[in-house]
Parts: sequence; C-alpha cells; structure tokens
Amino acid sequence: MPDPLPSAAPHLRRLFDLLADDAPAEALGAVSSQARADGVPAGELAEVERATATALRIRSALRQHRRREAQLTALFDTAGDLAASRDLDDVLKAIVRRARMLLGTDTAYLTLPDEEAGDTYMRVTDGSVSVLFQRLRLELGEGLGGLVAQTASPYATPDYRTDDRFHHTRNINAGVLDEGLVAILGVPLLLGSSRGGTGKVIGVLFAADRSPRVFSPDEVALLCSLAAHAAIAIDTARALADTTAALAELAEANAELAEANASVRAHSAAMARAEESHDRLTDLVLRGRDVKDVAAAVAGLLGSPLTIHDPGGRPLAAVRPDGSGFAADSMDAGWLAEAAEESRTGARAVHRDGRVVCAVLAGQELLAGLVLHRARPLDDSDRRLFERSAVVTGLLLLLRRTVAETENRIRGELIADLLADPPRDPAGLAERGRRLGVDLDRPHLLLVAETGARERLAPAAMRFLFGGEHQGVSAEHAGAVVLLTEDAGTGAGAAARAAAAQLGQLAQAPVTVAAAGPARGPGELAAAYAEAARCLRAMRVLGRTGEGACVEELGFLGVVLGNAQDVDGFVAATLGPLLEYDAQRGTHLVRTLSAYFGAGGSLIRAKDELHVHVNTVVQRLDRIQVLLGRDWNEPDRALELQLALRLHLLSGLHGTRDRPDGQNPGP
Repeated sequence: MPDPLPSAAPHLRRLFDLLADDAPAEALGAVSSQARADGVPAGELAEVERATATALRIRSALRQHRRREAQLTALFDTAGDLAASRDLDDVLKAIVRRARMLLGTDTAYLTLPDEEAGDTYMRVTDGSVSVLFQRLRLELGEGLGGLVAQTASPYATPDYRTDDRFHHTRNINAGVLDEGLVAILGVPLLLGSSRGGTGKVIGVLFAADRSPRVFSPDEVALLCSLAAHAAIAIDTARALADTTAALAELAEANAELAEANASVRAHSAAMARAEESHDRLTDLVLRGRDVKDVAAAVAGLLGSPLTIHDPGGRPLAAVRPDGSGFAADSMDAGWLAEAAEESRTGARAVHRDGRVVCAVLAGQELLAGLVLHRARPLDDSDRRLFERSAVVTGLLLLLRRTVAETENRIRGELIADLLADPPRDPAGLAERGRRLGVDLDRPHLLLVAETGARERLAPAAMRFLFGGEHQGVSAEHAGAVVLLTEDAGTGAGAAARAAAAQLGQLAQAPVTVAAAGPARGPGELAAAYAEAARCLRAMRVLGRTGEGACVEELGFLGVVLGNAQDVDGFVAATLGPLLEYDAQRGTHLVRTLSAYFGAGGSLIRAKDELHVHVNTVVQRLDRIQVLLGRDWNEPDRALELQLALRLHLLSGLHGTRDRPDGQNPGP
C-alpha cells in the first residue's frame, strides 16, 4: 500500500504559532518554502501560500496597531506631564526625548524665537553630541526651520545637504555638518490654530538622523501631535509667569506701603543712634583716647569684633563687642591693600570675604584698615557709622604719629651723639637715654638700612617703629638710617631680614638692612654700629641689594670685605704668578682657571665657556700647574684659589686684560 501524501495542516498550524510569537516576516515566508520542500500537493500548497500572505498582512496590521498604541500612550504621558509639572524645561525635555524615541531618530531638538535678539536659538536637544550645534542660532527664515516657521507647515528632507527648497547659510551648514545630520523632519509649534486658520508659530520641533531617511506620513503626524503639546506647555508656562508677575507686583505694592510706614520709624531710630555714636566718637577725640578705645566703641555699637591693621597687615587693636581684647593674627597685606584701595576708590566701606573693610586715609596715604568681622553687610546707617569711625581713627593716628615723630627726633639726637663719639661721656649718654625712655643698658639690636630712594627711607623707618610691634628709635646717620630696637630674641639676621621686607614695602623700593648685636651700653652699641656698617658695605659689594643679613651670615667673603682686610694682598699672594704671566704675555690663565672651576672641573664645559678647543684648555691648565704647583687642584688649595678668584672679580682687580672673544694669543 503506498505512503499517504503530505498534508498542508501542519504548515498552517505553524503559521498560527509564528503569528502568536510575533516572529519576523522572514520566518513566516519560510513556511510556504518548507511546504513545497515537504512535497505538499499543488492544491494544498496554494492554500499554504495564500495563508502565508494573509499571515504577513495580519502581522503588519498588528505591528501598525502596536506602534499606534505606543504613540497614543506617549501622547497621553506627555499630556500627563503637562498636568503634573509646572517646570517648562522638564516638559520640553520630555517631549523632545519622546520624539526621538518614538521616531527612532538619532537626535531630536526644539528651537524657539528670541524676540530681543531677533533670531532663533536651540531651546532643548536630545541625542546631540556637537557643542557647536547645541549653541546654534538662526536668523529668521534661514534653514529648514525657517521654512517651517514661515509656512506654518511640516517639512522633511531625506538629505539636508543637497536639498535646495530652503535657504542654506554657512553657520547652519557648519552646525549640521558638525553634528553629522542628514535626514531632518521639522514641524511647527502652533498657538491659536483653528479650522480655516494657521495660528501663530512659536517654535519648531525637529527629529533628525545621521543617515538618509524618508519620513512616513504617520511619523510626520506623530511629531505634529508632540509639537502641539509643546506649544500648549509653552503657552501655559507663559500665562503662569504673567499671573505670578502680576501677583508679585501686587504684593510688592502692599509691601512698599508697609515699608514706607516702617521706614519712618526706622529713620527716627537711626537718627537717634547716629547722634549717640557721634557724641561717643567726638568725646574720644576730645579726651585724647587711643585707637583701641575707638575700636571698643565701634565694636560695641555694631555688635561685631573689630580689628585695626597697619598697611603691612599687623594688628594695632582687636576688640570684641563686649569691650574685651583678643589676640589677632596679621592679615595678608595684599588682600588688605586690595580691599582698602576698593574702599578708597568708592569712598565707602566694602564687604569682602565675610568682613567689612574701611580704609583709614590721610590724603592718599593709607594709615590703616578697619576690619569688622561679620558675614552680613552693614545697612546704610551702620555703614555710615563705620565710615565715620575710620575718619576718627585717622585723626587719632595722625596725632599719635606727630607725637611719635617729635619724640623720635629728640631721641634721634641721642643716637647721633652715641654713634659720633661714644667714649666722650658714656654715663651722660646713658642718663639722657633714661630721661627719653631709652634704656641703653638693656640689650638692643643695631640695624643700618639704605636704599636708592633715600627720601622715603626715614619716613618708612618711622612707620616701621610706629606700628607697635618694634619698640625703638631711628635716626639718619652717615647717609643711612640707623634703627635701635630692643632685642626680641630672634637674632640679628632674622631681625634684618624682617626689617628689609617691611621697610621695602613701606618705602616702595628695595631696602638693604645689616644688623649687629645684641649689645648694651654706649660702647657696645657703638661697636655694634661699626660692625653693622661693615656688613652693609659687604652686602653692597656682594650685590645683595634689598636683603637683610648680619656679618655671621655672609661667611668669609663678608668678613673680608666688611672688615676692609687686605684683599689685594690676599689675591696677589694666591693668584700672583697667573696675574703676572697674563700681564706679561697677554694670555688668559686667570680666566681659564675661573671657567674650569665654574664648569665643575669639566674640560668640555670649560672650553665651551671660553670658546676655544679642548686642547687649548689642557695646555693652559698644564701651564697653571707649572706656575702654581702640582697641588693646585687639591680640595684645600682649590677652595683658596676659588675664593681668590671671587675676590678678584668682586673687588675689580682683574682690569681689562681678559679679551671677550676668548682667543688665545699664546699658551
């Protein structure tokens, strides 16, 4: 009995299973091929093929239904966002993000007109990677967006770069090219549209791909629906903003009325308080009180800690609101100078970094800075009180300076006599010092200072001592300024460096300071002055302008030069054979030796310095060994030679024998 023919039933069931599983179209199309391969009779095979075509149509309809369902859901979600959110940015970002997701594009964006600038700008983007594109601004009527805005109709292009239906511009093309966009769909955001009318275009919503693409009518309709939601969101936000502004204006009008009533009462209270503060400050001046008393009064009136700093940032007074003093740190001089300059320029107190600063001025000179430590700025009445206290402080500081200058001038005569002829009457000098408040029997440091701006140094020294941190007296003597200060235990070198820095800042020029001591009594103080003067001469020779030091810190060079030893004899004894040889033969042995030591004993670097051949350097060093002895390069002898070379250079003993071209006239 023959085998039965294959049936079409299994293949038809297979089609139903594939439809239920949402299989791809390729899988459905493969069913009829499989039936043919299985030998299904022609009549039944035709049924399978018709059933396959029907299944493909059903699959397409189902997918279209699901796509529309997803689009409708997205539109409902967008409407929900509009109802739930009052933040326009969040809503517009959600619309653009959904437009990109539903249309499956690489990017989506929304543009709005800028009425003030008269152009259009990017409001929201999603999927964009180009900063140039995100900051793009379009003139009205330019690009695809300009065409959409002018016609109030959607437009799509499969390839933006080759489409000539709209006006291309260089900046738009550059932004689109930088983003890599090709296919673009734009739809208008319409307000007030009705049947038979177009309404007002308030923006354009776009979806774009980075490859060629033809947008379907369904996709255009979907983007138009999203654009309608965006238009509603923008209009609602604007209406809400207008309502909020109107309410704010009404509230402001009510507040102004209440403020007017309160300001009358506040003005009366401020006038009474200002009168009280004026009386207190005037009383301080008339009674000859100090700046610390002014600080205490102002701190109490303003309810905040107050510090007064000199131009270098050092504290002159520090008082809490209850009148108690406290230890204040030095303030950064640069910060204080900037704040004081701002205060001087604006002629008022300034608030910076949680502090209120007011410059204390005498003409254009900064005497000090008042610093009120409070986070909040002062109101107008308190600010005027603070500024008035700066004027009072300046007056007291000028009075104090005048007294100090007079006292310093009298004491300066004592210093001049002490340095001119101390052995004449040491007991009388000590007694004069006690009467003037200068105890010469206490340990003191002697500082000698000089600068190119001599006319500014003496006033700077007065201000240096006037600050309060350094107790002492100053006087001009032998073309320099001498400062006699009590020994604070820091050492002469440290005191000299501190004085050089602060005097340089006060004089606005480099100041060189030499120090000696501690010393006590007229005889020791005079000897300390002589030592400091020698140290200053040594620093001048060494080129240490603008620095501070003592003799001990200068090493052997400082001792030799400062004490005016026989430098010529030392150089002649050490380098004499080379100097004589160079003078007689016109050679450069001294210069070669200096270059050799300067190159750390390297023949290569020495010949580069001298601009000669390395063999020439070797020949010269051989001649130096003959003249100085075989031990010339031993450590002790080499140190002595290098010192003599340095002294020879510094003291100007070398003359003009060395030729600048470095040529060697002979070995």
